[in-house]
Amino acid sequence: MRKTVYNSLLILCAALVLAGCRKDLCYDHDIHGLKVRTVLYPQWELEWEYEHGIDWDAQWDSKQFLHEYEEFTPEKATGIAAFVYHEDGTNTENHLPAEGGELPMSEGLKSLLFYNDDTRYIIFSDLSSSATATATTRTRTRSTFSELHAGERTVNAPDILFGEWIEEHHAELTAEPVPLNITMQPLVYTYLVRYEFESGLEHVAMARGAIAGMAESVYLRGGVTSSQSATILFDCSLTDFGAEAEVTSFGVPDFNPETDSRAEGKFGLNLEVRMKNGQFKTFEFDITEQVAGQPRGGVITVSGLEISDSEAGTGSGFDVTVEGWGEFQDIVLPL
Repeated sequence: MRKTVYNSLLILCAALVLAGCRKDLCYDHDIHGLKVRTVLYPQWELEWEYEHGIDWDAQWDSKQFLHEYEEFTPEKATGIAAFVYHEDGTNTENHLPAEGGELPMSEGLKSLLFYNDDTRYIIFSDLSSSATATATTRTRTRSTFSELHAGERTVNAPDILFGEWIEEHHAELTAEPVPLNITMQPLVYTYLVRYEFESGLEHVAMARGAIAGMAESVYLRGGVTSSQSATILFDCSLTDFGAEAEVTSFGVPDFNPETDSRAEGKFGLNLEVRMKNGQFKTFEFDITEQVAGQPRGGVITVSGLEISDSEAGTGSGFDVTVEGWGEFQDIVLPL
């Protein structure tokens, strides 16, 4: 009798153990089947300027500008840097192709920041926090340049930059991948700068310019530009009407895309030409009114430029060739 009871107890215990194991295994199976699977699907907003009073897209004259409007449209980037900011203050960095893909992250509430990672002159800073993450560009110096605005750093034109920011993203355990659709919006814009000569263009061998008063940096979160201004140095191409350049910029300082607000400031344009006699001539213009209606890209035109025959005279009886002038280059520095 005791043996029978003992055996029954053994069988009952075994059954309970097996039942418990099956239940645990079942729960384990459910847990292991759930993961944070976030798949990024980016769209690229390929715009080189935005309307803020002048609708260039609607009124573009290809005969006047000698370009089609679409010529300045930026290309889609080749890769995306993705920063995931966690509730404990830490962050993780991942890099995905331009077409997107699975974005690894843990469960919980996140903030997400994205920008293209194929830039050359852009310098990123303060990425430890999405609120402080900024992009600026490298310092560029020019020995013959006389500053237009006192105290402004002279910089290289920035690369084309896109960005997107998501303030709150709830990463949850799911059985199926969760799509995350984002729009990579421009943070850098293009100005077509035109210098129109009235006379003396035949004396010009090379040209380069500068725009003063532009934003020195941009916050990746929201695309608000900094209050600090900088002078962008750039090279020009000679044309039948004078000289022109495609100049990229973060736009005007203190600009908020959501409210269209901006700080009041002065904007200056410079042109430095090297004549065929080896001499330099500099032109300077106030373009504040033009930039006021074009805070994020557009067309800037100055006209009436002249070089007299007396200015173009060599004084030595012969012209100096371009090759004999030495280097006509600026120096790009890390900061």
